[in-house]
Amino acid sequence: MKVTDVTVFTLHPGWRKNLIFVKVETDAGITGWGECYSQYDRDPAVVAHVNELKRYLIGRDPFQIKHFTQIGFEDYGQRRGSLELFCAISGLECAMWDIVGKALDQPVYNLLGGPVKTKLRVYANGWYYKMNSPDDYARAAEKVIKDFGFTAIKFDPIAGPWRNHPPQEIERKAVATVKAVRDAVGPDIDILIEVHRRLAPMHAIRLANAIDVYRPYWFEEPCMWENIDALAEIRSAISIPVVTGEAIYTKAGFRPVIEARAADILNPDVASVGGILELKEIAAMAEPSYIAMSPHNYNSTVLGLAATVQASATMPNFIITEYFVPFIKLGDAVSPNQLKPKNGFIELPTAPGLGVNINEEALMKYPGKPFPTRDLRRPEDEPGGY
Repeated sequence: MKVTDVTVFTLHPGWRKNLIFVKVETDAGITGWGECYSQYDRDPAVVAHVNELKRYLIGRDPFQIKHFTQIGFEDYGQRRGSLELFCAISGLECAMWDIVGKALDQPVYNLLGGPVKTKLRVYANGWYYKMNSPDDYARAAEKVIKDFGFTAIKFDPIAGPWRNHPPQEIERKAVATVKAVRDAVGPDIDILIEVHRRLAPMHAIRLANAIDVYRPYWFEEPCMWENIDALAEIRSAISIPVVTGEAIYTKAGFRPVIEARAADILNPDVASVGGILELKEIAAMAEPSYIAMSPHNYNSTVLGLAATVQASATMPNFIITEYFVPFIKLGDAVSPNQLKPKNGFIELPTAPGLGVNINEEALMKYPGKPFPTRDLRRPEDEPGGY
């Protein structure tokens, strides 16, 4: 069996960013699907890498997954990685696994050692977009739990642009927001705090200690992961578990985090970290250090989620993964069997490959959209000091 063609679909789900789906065809008539992580303004670069890698994938055996991802980095990328390169490799890698699973009539997790659990816990994200006041967050939290039955929800309570040293009123509002959400959802719902790599250690530590009384499940990406010492400093100074990993690519990136014990939980994204096998291998690196896995999944509820589920099913140290509520509508439109949670859990699919089907004709109804220039701040917009 040989790869004969690769097609890229850029889709707009009607909410925030575009999504990037990849279709890989073979001479055996088996088609595989994958998803590349995407961001505002960076979709064209990701798509360009997929189209360039396509020239090297056509004619290859889709079973040779590990070799292709290796040469994608070493030969094609000449050992110079980037977000866009690893997103492209990840989408193609997932599509190759989808082909292999379909060829062998097995779900991917059975080809990775088999499942260690039959269902996976998920948390809701995307439900608080454009919320402003603490009360707005509280009411939205109540609604997403009532509508979907989640037992865990994630949100970023910090207002304003991403800056290392925010004004103190921003910190006070963040604390008030966490309190409002905890009061609204009660003690039995896990609340996961997202920080988006915003803060210098002194601010991260102070904020984490201020919200500790509200029992957050975790404190995600308090600072840039590249400063391992700063991340470890934060972890040692707070009692809330620290998460990092969504902006780290490949096993090599996670090695120093694990060695420094700078995080309690890792959250690599299957659609940007290098694919299903890379995600599984990172989990294996983390497991003997008692570090848990919670794969990031700011992707569709179809392909990105399905790939995440296939890898996560094989991880003894998996604890929870991400589910973006605003992408459900597109998922329903383009897939007859997208994975959906019930009471906060997703049952493992039993269909071969990734376990979901794609209606290609339906994809055409959701063409990607170029984003207008964003209103990025200028010096006159910045505060004079924190």
